[in-house]
Amino acid sequence: MKEQPCTEERFRKDTAKHVMTVVRNDGVHRHIRFKRPRESAYWFDLITWPGTLCIDGDMGTYVFRRIEDMFEFFRTDQDYYNKSGRADKLAINLGYWSEKLQAPKPDAATEYSAEKFAEHVIEAFNAWVEENKPDPENSTADQRSEFDMAKGELWSELENDVLRFANDGEIRSYDAANKFSSAIAPGFNMDDCWEWDNKEYTFDFIWCCYAITWGIQKFDSAITPKAEGT
Repeated sequence: MKEQPCTEERFRKDTAKHVMTVVRNDGVHRHIRFKRPRESAYWFDLITWPGTLCIDGDMGTYVFRRIEDMFEFFRTDQDYYNKSGRADKLAINLGYWSEKLQAPKPDAATEYSAEKFAEHVIEAFNAWVEENKPDPENSTADQRSEFDMAKGELWSELENDVLRFANDGEIRSYDAANKFSSAIAPGFNMDDCWEWDNKEYTFDFIWCCYAITWGIQKFDSAITPKAEGT
């Protein structure tokens, strides 16, 4: 069974017992570790040097590059959340952040989604139905019945010849859609399927984005001097 997308709730559960250890804190040179005492599950390090942030750990390694202090870069979206009344939520910006990946390459943050592929097939089917359905006021009962039968047969063909390949990977699913033709609906085709966006962000990348935001929050809370009397 395909793993469900990572949620903030799932991330917070995974890190509920994590303890922060500041290994190094020298300007933009930082090494901060988060892990459960005496356990290694879901541990991660945040390491920064001028212009770069690396998150490394149990959920993978990602290196980002954008500005001199990358903590400032990743604080931006959380600051917006804080100012808009969503301070209790972790702000992540998957699209923009993935563009700043240096290693692995940005396309490693995404993977083929059978669900999104199926959605595109359904959209193509619905578009054909909308374009070809008889006008209720200018068609006979026989014409409408004939169309309903054609619509049902076309959907059955799509299920058998295309959608059953959705879970067989990107190449096989695209090939099935591209080659599909139907005697029932001669005008129906999906030869533009290679232009479909069938990608979704990987579980590990989403998890690590939450980890970056959360880790920076923990670090900021620990090093920010408290006012007297608080």
